[in-house]
Amino acid sequence: MRWLLTGATGFIGLNLAERLVSRGDEVRALVRDPSRASELRSLGATLVQGDVSRPGSLAGAVGGVDAVVHLAGLVKAVTREELFAVNAAGTGALARAVARTGRTRFVLVSSLAAAGPSAPGHPRTEEEPASPVSLYGESKLAAEEAAREVAADVDVTVVRPGLVYGPRDKEMLPALFRMARSGVVVKAGFGDKRYSAIHVEDLCELIVLAALRGRRLAPSGTEGVYFADDGVEYTWEDLARSALQALGRRGVVVPVPEAVSWLVAGASTAAARLTGRAAIFSLDKMLEIREAYWTSSSERARRELGWAPRLGLAEGMRRSVEWFRERGLV
Repeated sequence: MRWLLTGATGFIGLNLAERLVSRGDEVRALVRDPSRASELRSLGATLVQGDVSRPGSLAGAVGGVDAVVHLAGLVKAVTREELFAVNAAGTGALARAVARTGRTRFVLVSSLAAAGPSAPGHPRTEEEPASPVSLYGESKLAAEEAAREVAADVDVTVVRPGLVYGPRDKEMLPALFRMARSGVVVKAGFGDKRYSAIHVEDLCELIVLAALRGRRLAPSGTEGVYFADDGVEYTWEDLARSALQALGRRGVVVPVPEAVSWLVAGASTAAARLTGRAAIFSLDKMLEIREAYWTSSSERARRELGWAPRLGLAEGMRRSVEWFRERGLV
């Protein structure tokens, strides 16, 4: 099977490329700068220079493949315009290019942020109306709508993962491991907070199944949308303890008043605007962090795709630490 991946130099993209190559499939990767894609090349992927923000570069990339998996996007930006230009408009440009091929499947990897937080004790299901609370979430929901516009001509499927962790993670795990090694893991706020999570290997398997047998996104409604999680709700303390155990460390979780987090996020946002360099910890991110429940149900994916996650948090974190240690990163 022949695949095109966007965002293939990122955390999920590299893991997915590795998974597809191991299947014996052909992998083509859309990259902005081939000189910065050495790991993809070493995995055996074919590099095609292009950018979803440059529609003219997409036609050659999507031609001749059986499925496109769209992972490219911004998780942080200085302005709203940047987020929507890449996440929404870029998705639309790619979806239209795929539509012009007349036969290629299109899998959009979105985010639980596009759906919004859940109610206490009630993990989100696909049938519930989306209500994102951050600009990032709004931009990912807009990306889904951009893909929906070509659903009459293309088999479009959407995957919405919760918190993703595992090898090659560049954001959450490095920060969590630094805190765990110090023996103090900081938590924003004093209340109970719960999250759905999924190891990147399980997510990659779900993406493959979504491309092979996922239902088609309907012109309206939620058919063809799948949440991705391992079926367990985790507290921040659970995540911290799993990291400490996998690292062989002892430590404590220290709650910090959310007012302090807001001040730090405000300073980080102001610095980003001054320097033009986006920061992951921002006022927009605090709109997500302040929510107590980010949980979802992957029952639809299990039922319709025959998918089942293999890695729980303890084993997934152990494998993650092993990968980071082998490369001298922890």
